[in-house]
Amino acid sequence: MPIIAPSLLSANFLNLQKDCEMLNESQADWFHLDVMDGSFVPNISFGLPVIEHIRKATTKICDVHLMIVEPEKYAEAFKKAGADILTVHYEACTHLHRNLQQIKSLGMRTGVALNPHTPVHVLADILQDIDLVCLMSVNPGFGGQQFIPHTLVKIRQLKQMIQERNLHTHIEIDGGVTLQNAKSILDAGADVLVAGNTVFRSEDPIGTIAALKAM
Repeated sequence: MPIIAPSLLSANFLNLQKDCEMLNESQADWFHLDVMDGSFVPNISFGLPVIEHIRKATTKICDVHLMIVEPEKYAEAFKKAGADILTVHYEACTHLHRNLQQIKSLGMRTGVALNPHTPVHVLADILQDIDLVCLMSVNPGFGGQQFIPHTLVKIRQLKQMIQERNLHTHIEIDGGVTLQNAKSILDAGADVLVAGNTVFRSEDPIGTIAALKAM
């Protein structure tokens, strides 16, 4: 069964505790937390204080996605805030191997995100050091965008790379995931689905999560 990671970027920030409690009661596996700095992406979301409070509200895995420049400056702080997985962007890391070593040394699982225009082969020499690859299936920065179909090709390419190396790296898809396209995404080789609007704009979020989980 897939891992379902609802994105709290789409949650109700005036009622965040209620949304956290809903996710706790649901079949969601992870909390996906998008951190944006207004520099790497043209938007600003939330940061350390919000994640600290979310951490207190759940025992589920906190999957923190840093859409920021110079993530190495904040890795230790995100660990203290409660991140279990820390994902940095390939495009933001000049010294990616060093970034991943830092994340691992702090006791977190390592993630690397790729923007839609970045081919998966750039990870060929470092895939063995990555626990999770997050393929952006929309341009990062805003929720509610349409899934980019070419992502399915990238998933298949990445899955082949992982299998050839006999690794267990997760493939996470972030952006435009719906009940209509989730099966094709999973069939291509993904195993983690990030869903924002699909979950939080649903009339029955718990049922929607269960439907994604059953794909």
